[in-house]
Amino acid sequence: MKEGSIINVLSLFDGISCGRVALERAGIKIDKYYASEIDKYAIQIAKKNYADTIHIGDVNNIDFSQFAGKIDLLIGGSPCQGFSMAGKKLNFDDPRSVLFFKFVEALNIIKSKYFLLENVQMKKEWLNIITEQVGVEPILIDSQLVSAQQRKRLYWTNIQNVKQPEDKGIFLEDIVEPDALVNRDKSHAIIASIGRTTHREYFKKNQGQIVFDAIMLSNIYGGFKETKPRVHLGKSVTIRTASGGGHIPSLIINNIEKEFSLDKLKSFIRKVSPLECERLQTLPDNYTAGISNTQRYKCIGNGWNVNTVSHIFNNIT
Repeated sequence: MKEGSIINVLSLFDGISCGRVALERAGIKIDKYYASEIDKYAIQIAKKNYADTIHIGDVNNIDFSQFAGKIDLLIGGSPCQGFSMAGKKLNFDDPRSVLFFKFVEALNIIKSKYFLLENVQMKKEWLNIITEQVGVEPILIDSQLVSAQQRKRLYWTNIQNVKQPEDKGIFLEDIVEPDALVNRDKSHAIIASIGRTTHREYFKKNQGQIVFDAIMLSNIYGGFKETKPRVHLGKSVTIRTASGGGHIPSLIINNIEKEFSLDKLKSFIRKVSPLECERLQTLPDNYTAGISNTQRYKCIGNGWNVNTVSHIFNNIT
């Protein structure tokens, strides 16, 4: 970006303002940052970190004509639950997915110089609808290249020359708190995801035994009915929107070299801390402090991976 340039930003579905963190990390100066959000906890965190943010309420009640010709960058990640391959796959029949068209409305009325829309991987037919509406093909980026989290997301943007980021070599061991540092040899770190509904069933089927030799991250999400662990090396599986319970990832923090029972296994498990979740999203440490842990997990899971979005913003000229 040209030295000395200052931009005006409109962020729809702003959440905790991860987009603003990304702009700051990319060295882009902001004059006015308008944010549309309805979650009171997300707004609280955004205000704590950026007191000058101009909050403009529910996206459904905004007259976008007031911003016509005044916004340099329009950003947003409309609610993805209706599109997600892991969800109910309701696509545009889901009222949360229909909010995407509010982004399109804003884009058509405001005519900002740049825009960025983020969403999850989805069926090709839905992807094509979004592409047709915004006029550009998406780029798929996995945030594990710039963080310790596997997080594949689609980004539609008219920012030019956006390429895949270089692999920064960030692993789980680089972001966990000290009690989890049992083995610094990244080649031996094991990360697994086990569905909550089959967690006990899995160990019962295997006579209560399984072998690990280092850190294991177990995402015990409910409802997806995994029948066996999904194993990854050195990275966290994707943080999803979660407000507590079995949706929160867990760390097994002992260096285990033998088979062991489920009862013994449970004694080594703790939840991934909010601080660790922030680091998986490459947010500043304690960015979401000030609300309950339940709401911190939810807000972080709803957010963007900052380093990924910052990589895209680095191409703004």
